[in-house]
Amino acid sequence: MTSVRLSTWGATLLLALSALVAAPAQARLFDPETFTLANGMEVVVIPNHRTPIVSHMVWYKVGAADEVPGKSGLAHLLEHLMFKGTPSVPPGEFSKIVARNGGRDNAFTTSDFTAYYQNVAVDRLELVMKMEADRMKNLVLDEANFRTELAVVQEERRSRVDNNPAALLAEQMEATLFLNSPYHRPVIGWEKEIAALTRDDALAFYHRWYAPNNAILVIAGDVDAATIRPLAEKYYGGLDRAEIPARALTHEPPARAARRVTLTDARVGQPSWTRLYLAPSDNAGDKTLTAPLEVLAEVVGGGSTSRLFRTLVVDRGLAASASAAYDSTALDLSTFRIGVSPRPGVALDKLEALVDQELDRILKQGVPAEEVERAKTRLVAGSAYGRDSLHTGAQVLGEALATGQSVAEVESWPDRITAVTPAEVARAAAAVLDVKASVTGLLLPDPKVPPGSRPAMSPLAGFTRELH
Repeated sequence: MTSVRLSTWGATLLLALSALVAAPAQARLFDPETFTLANGMEVVVIPNHRTPIVSHMVWYKVGAADEVPGKSGLAHLLEHLMFKGTPSVPPGEFSKIVARNGGRDNAFTTSDFTAYYQNVAVDRLELVMKMEADRMKNLVLDEANFRTELAVVQEERRSRVDNNPAALLAEQMEATLFLNSPYHRPVIGWEKEIAALTRDDALAFYHRWYAPNNAILVIAGDVDAATIRPLAEKYYGGLDRAEIPARALTHEPPARAARRVTLTDARVGQPSWTRLYLAPSDNAGDKTLTAPLEVLAEVVGGGSTSRLFRTLVVDRGLAASASAAYDSTALDLSTFRIGVSPRPGVALDKLEALVDQELDRILKQGVPAEEVERAKTRLVAGSAYGRDSLHTGAQVLGEALATGQSVAEVESWPDRITAVTPAEVARAAAAVLDVKASVTGLLLPDPKVPPGSRPAMSPLAGFTRELH
């Protein structure tokens, strides 16, 4: 998932929006309206009257990290099974109804949450609200439909992971990085554990976690809270709340040794180098480091003006790409990621040495104030641009609320970024960029395979904890 907080936009936009960095503190991202139904369901409305369209999303506070050991892939499988029908909507008809009404729909699962969405014309909103509320409580699963969808998920595992060396490397690296957290399990699940899942497993998970008081309704578009409240009461307000178990959180032990994972595969067209560091999130670890880490990621690898891109791609011409990424939204610890791909003939160990040299320079010298200010300007400008998108606001707010953040924290994000100082960026770098606590991954082509027959792959390509 691409977050607007990690995006870089054009120079014209930066100039136009740079004044936001110096603006006084105020809620200025999405300006949502919120209320809570009597059954505990949170409702967030993001008015955006540019076009008569709405994005309707239901977020459940449950994901792959909530699976019991031995049942990996269950949250994602249930996401698929949610399209298998209710007494009033036959199996497979949900998406067809949305399409016949000019909309599109999908769903996705991550370690921390599961979300379902429909983008439709505003006069079709009531229709999708009715259907989404219906499957929150009335899902019907027969054994035949279960087996069909299980086979679909198994094929998805083969096509998206087993046949994708970058995804395989990412899976192995994350399993190595997280020693105790359930994040060491892939969202899609391990092959043999997926095969062993049963219809009863899926129904038990559904009844355990899917309830209005464990869900967030987010609607963005040509609406307001006054028009949404009666519809939310009508379709979601009558659903019974449930006893939702506490989410089991683990404590990650200190990482005391650098680890390396090397994957050599005939399907690799372009080698790549990746490093993962454990990092705090908005919910785990030192939360005061999260905003500085977002700025640090922008400085290190946030686009064509970043340290690594300038050094490795532009100035030295040794790399085809260089990037860094960090997202503070997680229930457990997060990751700070760096990835580079060499130009033909450039050895990965040479690139690794240069990356370490650049990071060491940051650790020893810090980041100049001017560079920090430019990074903050780009981040805030990107978030402001995201206000024009219906889906972006719903995505950002849904993800934050599903992982324990508040609307106020989302809205104040530009102010927190603006307040970051060079000293705080230096402190964040010192706390996180410890090679001894990292995992380094090498993705290598099989030397026996002719270069012309290898597909191209980019660094960080397989690193996603979101599955559709």
